[in-house]
Amino acid sequence: MKERMDHVINVLLFFILLICVITDIKERKIYNKVIYPALLFTFIFHFTTHGWEGLSHSFLGFLIGFSLLLIPYFLGGMGAGDVKLLALIGALKGSAFVFQSFLYMSIIGAMIALAIILFRRGVLQSIVYYFASLKSGIRLPGGMSKGSLTATYPYGVAIALGATIRVMTEGNFPLW
Repeated sequence: MKERMDHVINVLLFFILLICVITDIKERKIYNKVIYPALLFTFIFHFTTHGWEGLSHSFLGFLIGFSLLLIPYFLGGMGAGDVKLLALIGALKGSAFVFQSFLYMSIIGAMIALAIILFRRGVLQSIVYYFASLKSGIRLPGGMSKGSLTATYPYGVAIALGATIRVMTEGNFPLW
């Protein structure tokens, strides 16, 4: 019975992640009309299947997921939809899951950010020219422009990949 409930939660999680990734890539938004009904369903589901203990487990996961991205949001490095999506993941799967997903998400997000900075128009070429000029004894100005550090990207992709990797490490991936 527990495996069946986990399967339902995982299918719902992947369905929500898919929708959020698509809207985040296309429109740079994660919509409340996706997050809020899913959150309400999640709380009701956990309450009906596991009672008050299930609801408190879900709510604690929600709070931890929400708290993990709150400071980056206040600093302007994260959208509110990203914060709510991670909170929903916490509500669906619990506090330990959302924290471990956060670790994967952080690594993936950093790799995406580094790739964007390096492969943005001319940045990598400028860095290569700079180091080549040092080798020949000439010092050319090079490196990154301030504009290359202001690039943004849909962080929902990193959140979804982090949660997906975490589900795969659980061993009960819904498609297998």
